[in-house]
Amino acid sequence: MIGYVTLGTNDLPRAAKFYDALLAEVGGKRFMEYETFIAWSAGPNSPGIGLSKPFDGNAATVGNGVMVALKVDSPAKVDQVYKKAMELGAKDEGPAGPRGEGFYAGYFRDPDGNKLNAFCMG
Repeated sequence: MIGYVTLGTNDLPRAAKFYDALLAEVGGKRFMEYETFIAWSAGPNSPGIGLSKPFDGNAATVGNGVMVALKVDSPAKVDQVYKKAMELGAKDEGPAGPRGEGFYAGYFRDPDGNKLNAFCMG
């Protein structure tokens, strides 16, 4: 249902380096790149994540209550993505682990403060 999500950044080269390495963990690759925008996806029928300097020229800020969830296929993959995020300088927002019945997730913030998680069901 979701085609893509765009997150703001004030430092596109730094953010791109973070997302190149992080999204490689889930099969994501750059598929679109301009001076102020880069997008990643795992394939033509997969949703994407974009990074952009704000169109209005103002500073990018974090959305309160906004989060991007990266769906993976196993708790081990959640652990792997969460660990990679921490290695890349992400801020911990809740370590990888079970969150109730049948839900496993790890939460973190990218270098711009955008909140993400990696999760699996089952």
